[in-house]
Amino acid sequence: MQFYPLQFKPILKERIWGGTKLKSYLNKPITSDITGESWEISTVENDVSIVTNGDFKGKSLNELINEFPAEILGTKVYKVFGKQFPLLFKYLDAREDLSIQLHPNDELAKKRHNSFGKTEMWYVMQADKDAKIIVGFKEKSSPSAYTEHLKNKTLLDLLDTKKVKKGDVFFLATGTIHAIGAGNVIAEIQQTSDITYRVYDFDRVDGNGNKRELHNDLALEAINYNTVEAQINYSKIENTSNEVVNCQYFTTNFIPLNGKREVHKNQESFTVYMCVDDNFELSFDGKTYSYQKGDTVLIPASLTDFQLNGKASILEIYIS
Repeated sequence: MQFYPLQFKPILKERIWGGTKLKSYLNKPITSDITGESWEISTVENDVSIVTNGDFKGKSLNELINEFPAEILGTKVYKVFGKQFPLLFKYLDAREDLSIQLHPNDELAKKRHNSFGKTEMWYVMQADKDAKIIVGFKEKSSPSAYTEHLKNKTLLDLLDTKKVKKGDVFFLATGTIHAIGAGNVIAEIQQTSDITYRVYDFDRVDGNGNKRELHNDLALEAINYNTVEAQINYSKIENTSNEVVNCQYFTTNFIPLNGKREVHKNQESFTVYMCVDDNFELSFDGKTYSYQKGDTVLIPASLTDFQLNGKASILEIYIS
């Protein structure tokens, strides 16, 4: 079987805070003015990605993994996770502020939801002037102080707000209270989980006049009340895999591609490339595949030697 770079049909999600930049900026086939998320590679239940190119076109990622687990996932990933794809890749367009929220750790998520936890990272692809994010507390807090401010609708007084720009990266360990602010387009890499505890939503209502569900009881035990340093500084050496995040769940590198880069992998893990600016080509065995800003591609673990060529900013993700 000849394996090749796999692309998938975007799974588009309408959100109360979504907009139209996924189309205007990333060329996604959205059909509404409130599209907030494009799930690029997913095996979340009822949201499993479908291949759009090559011999496997029309097959789901789960079908491929079931048939070729080591070849797709990698020998090490298969040994650790079995036939589960452990990561979820998204692009987000925040026309308005997202709710203030957090995600449980593996232990709580397993006990409560039979799910992975949700460690994640954000790469800011585009930010309007004065765009911000909320990440963590300004100072160490406590359940009682948090609860009091939540009750008084002064929670924002406790939280750390940061102005952001294109290229900024934030790593959000589980338990970190956070929110993406209006005016951001974000590439998100996370564990395969859709467990979110929403704690404050600015009293917004949807088109039917309904407020979204909050999860304050669940959140109390899950919150990390300490301060966090979530912003990541990283190198940007051309044609090099510059390490950005290296955690137990994933490794993310930043490649400022300018010309050619030879890539040689082992067969332990799949690799995912997210093109976050410009465009590039991937070549092997006389075949060439082209990608542009907003494309996401899964390189099966059995495809170990290939070449990248072009001028692009690329996120390179695998499990180490």
